[in-house]
Amino acid sequence: MFAVIKTGGKQYRVSANDLLQVERVTGKPGEIIQFADVLAVGEGEDVTIGAPLVDGASVAAEVVEQGRGKKVIAFKKRRRQNSRRKRGHRQLLTTVRISEILTGGAKPSKKAAAKPAAKAEEKPAKKEAAPKKAEAKTEAPAAAAPLFTAPAGEPDDLTKIKGIGPVAAGQLAEQGITTYAQVAALTDEDVVRIDEAMPFSADQIKDWREQAKELAK
Repeated sequence: MFAVIKTGGKQYRVSANDLLQVERVTGKPGEIIQFADVLAVGEGEDVTIGAPLVDGASVAAEVVEQGRGKKVIAFKKRRRQNSRRKRGHRQLLTTVRISEILTGGAKPSKKAAAKPAAKAEEKPAKKEAAPKKAEAKTEAPAAAAPLFTAPAGEPDDLTKIKGIGPVAAGQLAEQGITTYAQVAALTDEDVVRIDEAMPFSADQIKDWREQAKELAK
């Protein structure tokens, strides 16, 4: 025996125990739902066609799973309008298993699957709070001393040296370098110390030293 049902704007030819996906219908897995829009019912060559529906006919199905279909990309572009639109869509789907085809206003004989009884879980006894261990106070490490001692007076604008931006100037100031004279007076040993302690290369520092000599005049 078969039936033709209509749901989600589509028609499906179904028989008992058929598994099919339809557009989303309300129901939880295990529930029995009914499709009332039956367009035709038949068995062999004996077919009843509805006008448009078959009176008293329905199809009972069990909800197997609620899910979504594959993503479909809709892309639209207008020529010479600099207009394009891209959207994705995933259709909400319900997987159902046809349980029986009913005629004459009959009700479904199969009931919804019984939900498993919730087992009474014994609440574990509260554990006694363990005595808190004395947390060892860790002293914050002392801040590293700056590499140089900043001279008294107004600092120079080190950003005038090509290659020193505001961030680099601030980092140099933290290490006590604030004037052109200091940069110009850096020795090769000082360059090595800065190279090891700061994110500047030795060649870069030497280039700053040559520029600072001109600015310090």
